[in-house]
Amino acid sequence: MKPSDCTTLLVVDDDDTNRMIVSEFLAGHGYCLEEAEDGEHAWRLLREMPERFDAVLLDRMMPGIDGIEVLRRMKGHPAAARIPVILQTAAAAPDQVLEGLREGAFYYLTKPFGPEMLQAVVRTAVRDRLNQRAVVAELERTRDSFQLIDYAKFRFCSLDEARNLAALAAYSLRDAAQTALGLAELMINAVEHGNLGVTYQEKSRLLQSGRWSEEIESPLRDPRYCNRFATLKLERHADQVEFEVTDMGEGFDWHSFLDIHPSRAMDLHGRGIAIARRVCFDSVQYRGCGNTVVATKAL
Repeated sequence: MKPSDCTTLLVVDDDDTNRMIVSEFLAGHGYCLEEAEDGEHAWRLLREMPERFDAVLLDRMMPGIDGIEVLRRMKGHPAAARIPVILQTAAAAPDQVLEGLREGAFYYLTKPFGPEMLQAVVRTAVRDRLNQRAVVAELERTRDSFQLIDYAKFRFCSLDEARNLAALAAYSLRDAAQTALGLAELMINAVEHGNLGVTYQEKSRLLQSGRWSEEIESPLRDPRYCNRFATLKLERHADQVEFEVTDMGEGFDWHSFLDIHPSRAMDLHGRGIAIARRVCFDSVQYRGCGNTVVATKAL
């Protein structure tokens, strides 16, 4: 459980001035900031109190334990591995960005950055963390008897239905929390970009303006979309569980979203499919035009 209702960020940077700038840029936005002046201090806080933090703003270049090493250690800690990390650095070469992404930094800030960009990236990371906590909380309220199901098919329309159903279906596996997070990403994508036809550029614009949450509800009431639904099929095999998500959209070019390309590393979204594929499932495969995705995980 999180010990406080405050949205708590851990700011890790060996430069006092940089930590002060982050604090000034985020002042008045409802965040509680804790600071760590080096990687050792940050890792001690994360190891001892992982549930305390909603996101980490992590400097890449630090003496001693640098940001990449902190990321590696977080990946090996079950609770710390789920905390969104925003890697802030002056190193923006594609290979350096890719190294950070591979170690689990799915959010990136290149120095120098302005207040609006920092606020938008933090808002996105915190939103993802809150959604993650909601899924885990739903799992805790759900009975593990779901593991007895061999086959099931569901339909869903809204984002809330997608998250709640993902939490329920994930109990078909013992590693329910991780499965639920990945399944929710695939199902939310089916609603947003599949049934509602929201483009990548439209979502970027709305996230940047901070209006995504309220604006996404409008298409759900639009006569063009209100009768659309997506389906989730779950099938248990001898050695794995298979999840199939299908929407009623026109599909999309999914190939570039299986991994996070460095060219999109600074974007506020577009990482959910890659996270599901790299972290949550053994395989994620899109079929046909892209309106069906199959994810599998070994028993």
